[in-house]
Amino acid sequence: MIETFILAVVGSSHGLKGFVRVKSLSGETGHLISLKNVLLRQNGKEKTHLIEESQLTDDKSVLLMKFSGIDSLEQAKILSGAELIAARSAAAPLKSGEFYIEDLKGLAVIYEIEDSGEKTGVLPDSNARLLGHITDIIEGGNGELVEIRLVSGEKKLVPFRKEFFRDIDADNRTVVLINMWILE
Repeated sequence: MIETFILAVVGSSHGLKGFVRVKSLSGETGHLISLKNVLLRQNGKEKTHLIEESQLTDDKSVLLMKFSGIDSLEQAKILSGAELIAARSAAAPLKSGEFYIEDLKGLAVIYEIEDSGEKTGVLPDSNARLLGHITDIIEGGNGELVEIRLVSGEKKLVPFRKEFFRDIDADNRTVVLINMWILE
């Protein structure tokens, strides 16, 4: 299980005192305001930064952060594009039926078949055929798409919707694909 997440990305500088705009990847900001320190990753380098101040703009659309030691517009500009990384416990809380993308990556995608006694391609002790594994979740125009690397090596994109997936089990690392035709 992944213990750290990329929670946000540092955007442009804001003002003259070293504040930066921060874009939450979940769309929520409440969990970011309470952070005391974060790991910033940029250009393959990582550095821990203490957070001196976090605040929402008056219209609550933008989160501003001030890191210790970043005290000017020029220093803040250098941080643009950095990934803000923190512990799982600092990530946005999940609602029922929600998952962290990192927890979905690597799940075995299976298709349950009727018990015909045939064991070719069937997982041990089950009536399920392994189709492949989830490699990524991609933001699509009308929602997320699940990228699946099939056992053949081919990659397919499937809308991440209940019409196509059920029984998502992050603990046992499996998810059931309901309709095989979506892979055609």
